[in-house]
Amino acid sequence: MLTEALSIIVYFVIGMALCTVGYKFFDLITPFDLQKEIDDHNMGAGLAIGGMFIGIAILIGGIILP
Repeated sequence: MLTEALSIIVYFVIGMALCTVGYKFFDLITPFDLQKEIDDHNMGAGLAIGGMFIGIAILIGGIILP
């Protein structure tokens, strides 16, 4: 029971770290500052980030949970 809880926590931390790396990479390859666009309430930038996080989460889920 404790090992399952610990593995869930470890996978969560790894998944969040990989999502953060993916966001930073996506921010680097876009020609504009995503954080500024989101702060300015740009819905298109928000949707792009949301889709990016969903895509990365699907990839990470496929890698972590074989």
